[in-house]
Amino acid sequence: MHVKRLGEISGLVLRLNTSYGRWSGSHKLDLGEMSGIPLKNNPSFILCFLSGTVYLDHAGATLFPQSQLTSFTKDLMENVYGNPHSQNSSSKLTHDTVEQVRYSHTSVVGMREVVAAMNITSIPVRPEDMWLAEEQDATAASDPDGQPLHLFCYPAQSNFSGTRYPLSWIEEVKSGRMCPVGGPGKWFVLLDAAAYVGTSPLDLSVHRADFLPLSFYKIFGFPTGLGALLVNSRSAPLLRKTYFGGGTAAAYLAEEDFYIPKESVAERFEDGTISFLDVIALKHGFDVLERLTGGMENIRQHTFTLAQYTYTALSTLRYPNGAPVVQIYSDSEFSSPEVQGPVISFNVLDDNGNIIGYSQVDKMASLHNIHVRTGCFCNTGACQRHLGISDEMVKKHLQAGHVCGDDVDLIDGQPTGSVRISFGYMSTLEDAQAFLRFIIATRLRPSHGQPLPLVMPGEAGALPAESEAQKAVPATRARRSPSLQEDASPDSRVWDNSPTTVDAVSLRPPLLETTRTQQTPSEKAAGIPDGGLGSHIVTNLFLYPIKSCAAFEVTRWPLGNQGLLYDRSWMVVNHNGVCLSQKQEPRLCLIQPFIDLQRRIMVIKAQGMEPIAVPLEENSKPAQICQSKVCADRVNTYDCGEKISSWLSKFFGRPYHLIRQSSDFQRNARKKRGKDQSARTTATLSLVNEAQYLLINRSSVLELQQQLSTRDENGKEELFPVNNLISRFRANIITNGTRAFEEEKWDEISVGSLHFQVLGPCHRCQMICIDQQTGQRNRDVFQKLSERGERKVNFGLYLMHTSLDLSSPCYLCVGSQVLPVLKENIEHYDLPASEKQQAVIS
Repeated sequence: MHVKRLGEISGLVLRLNTSYGRWSGSHKLDLGEMSGIPLKNNPSFILCFLSGTVYLDHAGATLFPQSQLTSFTKDLMENVYGNPHSQNSSSKLTHDTVEQVRYSHTSVVGMREVVAAMNITSIPVRPEDMWLAEEQDATAASDPDGQPLHLFCYPAQSNFSGTRYPLSWIEEVKSGRMCPVGGPGKWFVLLDAAAYVGTSPLDLSVHRADFLPLSFYKIFGFPTGLGALLVNSRSAPLLRKTYFGGGTAAAYLAEEDFYIPKESVAERFEDGTISFLDVIALKHGFDVLERLTGGMENIRQHTFTLAQYTYTALSTLRYPNGAPVVQIYSDSEFSSPEVQGPVISFNVLDDNGNIIGYSQVDKMASLHNIHVRTGCFCNTGACQRHLGISDEMVKKHLQAGHVCGDDVDLIDGQPTGSVRISFGYMSTLEDAQAFLRFIIATRLRPSHGQPLPLVMPGEAGALPAESEAQKAVPATRARRSPSLQEDASPDSRVWDNSPTTVDAVSLRPPLLETTRTQQTPSEKAAGIPDGGLGSHIVTNLFLYPIKSCAAFEVTRWPLGNQGLLYDRSWMVVNHNGVCLSQKQEPRLCLIQPFIDLQRRIMVIKAQGMEPIAVPLEENSKPAQICQSKVCADRVNTYDCGEKISSWLSKFFGRPYHLIRQSSDFQRNARKKRGKDQSARTTATLSLVNEAQYLLINRSSVLELQQQLSTRDENGKEELFPVNNLISRFRANIITNGTRAFEEEKWDEISVGSLHFQVLGPCHRCQMICIDQQTGQRNRDVFQKLSERGERKVNFGLYLMHTSLDLSSPCYLCVGSQVLPVLKENIEHYDLPASEKQQAVIS
């Protein structure tokens, strides 16, 4: 037996059609008229937890409606469902309900390992091979009796590009009129329908696949982890199994190799007790889906129209120089739901045509409360085919440290994956428009702050084709879309007050060159003069005793073997022991820890709460030992007690705990550094993410401050408060610097007699958008940093101290001189001996 698999593994890179699309009159923007799905005003469909969130990952897992949970919970409250393998009345009810539901995933690539263990050959088949076979003259199948059996597996819909492959292939292959590979034999077909049936009907009386796997969470959203394998009754006798579990045997003996399986195929292959409550939940899923939508055909039209609308809009977006804003990976032009599902896979480009890593796009999307999917979506074959990634490159990427699911989005300037948006039956036009507003606001924002309007279909329902004259004009001119203007939310109204025609301007203004410095209260108290050219001074020192909570500013502080003493020694976790950050709980920044070294306590304060003290050292009493994770590292910790837990739970309104890293636990971090990629350094870490210390340059902050400046109604320049900016980057060491971003060229630094090795730049996440005084978000900081044109949003340096002798106390102090060593020529910033003597701080 041979197993044939349709794998999307060709090395072709599709050439995109970037001309303006056309809209037929049948695809109007009134979704109620198009699909007949009354979603917008249906109160039973409300998803309470989605307030302000745009969910665009329905191909990964769709969402469940409130009414399904209500109906399911009511069912459980009113009935007693017992184990279906028993014979009592509650068990009989379970059995009968499950049988009623019966009438009503991962990629098949994984089958390769199963069949290989049985010495069965599997052969990958490219889509091009199948399309070529369609064009060949069909030959009548020979008598298959007595010939080898073959299984052809292919997806009804690609979860990468949304391409829908012809369902006619089922009958063509089974009849022998189309042969995936040469050779005699009888063909069976497995149709992977997991991605397809979530948004489209599938008539198995017409498309008679032998085997059909599907995932219910892609259809209903709840329950998860439950799928089905539909088996054609004519093919069922071919199935064999080598193991049997409870409930699958009609009879068997314990001391003799005697086993008779149950006659029902379902009972025979469902070993052990099934997830019967989850199966019962499916009934309510089917009922709610029909009641809310009117059926799968309505869902297909609804979701496809949203995808077509978004695809057409994305395809028309241009920078002022005419370059496309996105590169879309597709085998169709979204002309019909027969050939395209409601999935759009793409990468964002800059105005020079360079790809912006999907990780950066994902971070920006989350700031706009938009949920997308990034990577290869567990579909390496399609990812290789559309992105032009060879097998050798995949292996090279693995050697470079890239694995599926990480955020290594670019290697040698080439993408390792893409961004995917996908629509479900509860998606709305507002979701699509919010996504388009996000792309425009982050990519097409002119230097004066006024975003460019989106080129959208006019009231006549069609867009003119792009002419050669239009392509030659360097300015982007667009007609404003009234529908997008009216539906824009207050905080993302990128078309407000837009002129009818907008002339293109520079999208990335040059970085300002500045040597300005600004003294802080800490500097003035220490009597530090303004820094001059060539001089670098520590202006501020911060530690963060509780991870993600407020900073504790000091002027002189001891060092430990993990960094500043007590820096990130504690963290807040939820009731499941999961570490919390400001990305999930922004109000963490309102928790203010103060360390009293003399009294050996940490005092924790918050507005509206009585201060509470936590001892700095581990209590001699037995503590509850627990484990948690920090950046995928498992750490040993102990719980700091019910008293502080109650305090935190009262402040946040939900059960939280304070835990501390165990003193006998050591966590090491390894970092590649410099040009010698084989050289590695080791650092002992607290509960920090990456490194012992984080340094930022005040001149770089001032540069960013200028980029964020605005003007009031009188034309007066309003500057973003510099101390507010500094606090967002949550650094330990702030220097005054001499030039913006000069620190990016540093390889090592000395602060007095202490020597630090630069481990690399700090890749920034969305936390820098959180105002550390209020907990409110502001997207502009991340956006401005992303406009620097780098592949990652970097700001600040990771440091590790070297040759640290803790036999005598070592301290960092505000006012200490900083001596950098450059990467390029290892040039030292020399100081007079007298100044060097004054810089000694240990």
